[in-house]
Amino acid sequence: MEQSLFGQARPPLAARLRPRSLEEFIGQEHILGPGKLLRRAIEADQLQSLILSGPPGTGKTTLARVIAEKTCSQFISVNAVLSGVKDIREAITRAQSFSERTGQRTILFVDEVHRWNKSQQDALLPWVEEGLFILVGATTENPFFEVNKALLSRSRVFLLTSLTEKDLHRVIDFALGDTDRGYGRYPVNLARDARDHLVRTASGDARTLLNALELAVETSGDTFPPAPGISIEVTLEIAEDSIQRRAVLYDKDGDYHFDTISAFIKSLRGSDPDAALYWLARMILAGEDPRYILRRLLILAAEDVGLADPEAISRVTACADAFDRVGMPEGQFHLAQATLYCAMAPKSNSTLGYFDAIKAVQEARSDDVPSHLQDPSRDGPSLGHGHGYLYPHAYRDHWVAQQYLPETLQGNIFYHPGDQGWEGSRRQVLEERRRLQLAAEQEQPLQIYTLGASRGASSRWLQRMDEATLEEATALRDQALALLGPLSTDRVLLCGASLQLFLWETLRRTPGGLTLAWGSDQRDIESMRHLLERSPLEDLEAPRIAGPTEPGIVPAEAGDYSGPFDRILCRLWPGDLPLPVLERLLPLIAPGGTLLFLDLDPSRGTVPSRLLGDLLSLPARTGETLSRAEKNIFPPRPPLWEEALSRLPLPEESHGIALQSWIHTKVQRKITPPMVQSWFGADQPLTEEILRLGEPGILEELRRRCEGITPGDYAWERAFLAVKIAKPA
Repeated sequence: MEQSLFGQARPPLAARLRPRSLEEFIGQEHILGPGKLLRRAIEADQLQSLILSGPPGTGKTTLARVIAEKTCSQFISVNAVLSGVKDIREAITRAQSFSERTGQRTILFVDEVHRWNKSQQDALLPWVEEGLFILVGATTENPFFEVNKALLSRSRVFLLTSLTEKDLHRVIDFALGDTDRGYGRYPVNLARDARDHLVRTASGDARTLLNALELAVETSGDTFPPAPGISIEVTLEIAEDSIQRRAVLYDKDGDYHFDTISAFIKSLRGSDPDAALYWLARMILAGEDPRYILRRLLILAAEDVGLADPEAISRVTACADAFDRVGMPEGQFHLAQATLYCAMAPKSNSTLGYFDAIKAVQEARSDDVPSHLQDPSRDGPSLGHGHGYLYPHAYRDHWVAQQYLPETLQGNIFYHPGDQGWEGSRRQVLEERRRLQLAAEQEQPLQIYTLGASRGASSRWLQRMDEATLEEATALRDQALALLGPLSTDRVLLCGASLQLFLWETLRRTPGGLTLAWGSDQRDIESMRHLLERSPLEDLEAPRIAGPTEPGIVPAEAGDYSGPFDRILCRLWPGDLPLPVLERLLPLIAPGGTLLFLDLDPSRGTVPSRLLGDLLSLPARTGETLSRAEKNIFPPRPPLWEEALSRLPLPEESHGIALQSWIHTKVQRKITPPMVQSWFGADQPLTEEILRLGEPGILEELRRRCEGITPGDYAWERAFLAVKIAKPA
């Protein structure tokens, strides 16, 4: 081992190579990349209390040391395993003294923060609340289970992930190239297969990798450092000796337990028997309780297989009973059989209809049981209970059309059968019976009321917003964001028209990222800024909002960050041409990012020709003329997009393939004769286009026919073309 100036052994390689700045930090781009919230907070020295959670060797302690180098605050480090309440009180005294001298706070780094007991956490809590300390905790456990809830509520949690193989290769390059702290002074020849083996078996742990590299380099020759002119040869055999196969990382009380069972269940739900067996094997080898796995299989048999295969729950129950009789290791056959049966079974989650029924009970008033369903054995003769009930067994197929729901809920549907397996074969029969039941609503059951207070009556809260409009807006927002798929640490750009609908939900979904709204409507911009001023968001958490520079087109840059972005959502104004916006936004997508355009296409939604054709039975020539006028005003959007994409100057490999889909929203709108007549007013586009087509007679006919429309609520549909471009990583 190489000696230092004072004769002491040098620190291990992993300790020597700890990054001293963010620039040297390798990995964790999802929280430390340019523009990310945590990086901005560290660089601006505006850190708030935070907890770093992740597997060993991902850089939690190292990141804390980088913060210590960057901050102007006092930095105190303690280990939760070795420190007690006395150490906390000493840290409090030091922090108070520092605050009195400088007026600044102290950053307290607590390694293994989940190991603190309640008395230790309670001793620190008041000083975190008062702002004396900025807490930086590090833990390999799930902080939401292990950390004091009061401390957790005052901290932002950042999840560090295992380093990728690309990151680990960078770690090796840094270690072999650094002449001061690494092996840059020595001629080290690391074979390619040896390098790959070290990276693969390190399992994303930089510390494990560096420890193995140090052992391989410093023990491959007779002496270290080597004599001048002697190179260090690290072969695959040396690498295999230096880094033994790691034990499966699994903690039955921690994140790996929950993550692995989650992967197991999702593989079963996705009907992938190979993946299901793999995750089952990982859990069993790591010591998971087989009965816990069988309990989860019983839940899945009802929740995810359900009535597509009602036999599944019996099969899993039989396997669980057999396991109890046989035990391990032979019981693994029964675990595997239950797993494979559930993986191969048809899937249905129609049992979730039960929770829709719960919601209906909670939101609706408590209606009396319909009189024909009430128990006739007690008060039937005097009050009419049970009168009018039709006995199903007296009818063909043991079924008769009658209503079983309370009057206010008649027509509600809670159970939506899937098209798979057992329930799929009975779906058509159920739908036919439901149609008959709806017809039976016209026959109101006999009701005999008594005088006195009504029982079970409750009032409902008034809605503050128009329910239909709210449902339409949230449906558009949720479907669009589902296509966009923002992750919690993504940098998101919202641009174009009416962004307020998306801004706050996007911000909620990306707490560790960055959200920018570049609007093309000044009123929309002012409204968002007005709400932002009254929000409790800190500057680092708040979205960036920028106004337009050109009407209808997104500005090239705004705020203090101008790209690239992981997710971009652009909502076009009706009639906007796609090509200029495409050319402006494509260069702003980060590798692996997604760009989503929402483009309203009136031709695919409810249009006057379609509505009036249903309401008035328009003559063929009249309907065709009206439809032609609509298409001339708002032509279908897909051809415009196809032309724009074909004219892009960039090759397809640079921006990815565009995928088109449709988002449909429906709302009930009140249709009245004056509203419909207004479509054919003197200065309206439809009027001008019909006259341009040389059909003044048809225009007069339409105006005359619209006078006879019966007012009422009609379904009004809007269609949005969703163009999604995924840029290759």
